[in-house]
Amino acid sequence: MADHGWREDVLGAPFERLELPLGEDHEGPVVATLVRRRRSAADLLLHARGPLHGVDVLYVHGWSDYFFQVELAERVERLGARFHALDLRKYGRSLRPRQTPGNVDDLATYDEDIAAALDAIAAEHHGATGRRLVPMGHSTGGLTLSLWAARHADRVDGLILNSPWLEFQASAVGRAIVAPVIKLGARRNPLAPMPAVDPGFYTRTVSAAGEGSWTYDQQWRPDRGFPLHPNWLAAVFDGQATVEAGLDLEVPVLVLLSDKSMLQPRWDDGMARADVALNVDVVAHRALSLGSEVTVRRLHGAVHDVVLSAPEVRERAYDAIGRWAASLPR
Repeated sequence: MADHGWREDVLGAPFERLELPLGEDHEGPVVATLVRRRRSAADLLLHARGPLHGVDVLYVHGWSDYFFQVELAERVERLGARFHALDLRKYGRSLRPRQTPGNVDDLATYDEDIAAALDAIAAEHHGATGRRLVPMGHSTGGLTLSLWAARHADRVDGLILNSPWLEFQASAVGRAIVAPVIKLGARRNPLAPMPAVDPGFYTRTVSAAGEGSWTYDQQWRPDRGFPLHPNWLAAVFDGQATVEAGLDLEVPVLVLLSDKSMLQPRWDDGMARADVALNVDVVAHRALSLGSEVTVRRLHGAVHDVVLSAPEVRERAYDAIGRWAASLPR
């Protein structure tokens, strides 16, 4: 493929980025950004027989996030895949001045971002056929990709979900109570400020400045998240309701989750080995609504982003991905 448009990424070599123009909205020009890890000929030969050989993995981040998980890219490619990550519109590399971070009023809007990314990935293969696609999504990105996969079943060969936000923390009953109020607010004032609900505990579990090991751009991944707005939360609730009704996915799905949640107002040292964002028991149950072949792996000591957990937890996560990938239809 001609590399026109690819530039060295903020992560440094061998990572590169490509801006994907998506037109304009009321806040101005909109772009998504595709990130890849340039591989050497030695890389291609070394991992040619991995369980994900011939597979494209497209990673989509969650709310108030962007792609910075270098180890994830390396480990997925070690399994044989070609890895790309997508910073969705108004997130991370794609966020422009005067834009409302992360804001959409329908998760299906991201179909445009994903379509542009897949076109760019296909161009890298010079029209080669027979490659498989296994999207991978974290948190809200997992919800977004689950819904996308149901709408584009002919394009997907498997799905990996890392702590996907498939259900409201207070369960479907709680969502049914809250959703009408949120939707009314979205109609009256879609961008009205909502009370901050993130005490910063998730950041503390992953940041090197807290209990974690990771450094990243805090403007793209704020300590307490981006401000919430009614139209975005209404879109999430609509997506969760669609999952509850059943997506009928026919491809294999792997769901990675922590073995416990700690959703409480005061910090506890145990939070460094738990999910402090989701009710993982509720999500594990809702995962059964995805389709007919769902594997749920509960990982002891995992944080909300499983691949940012302690080293031994990450090893178990990558082992689970490798074992699951080995069973994918060829």
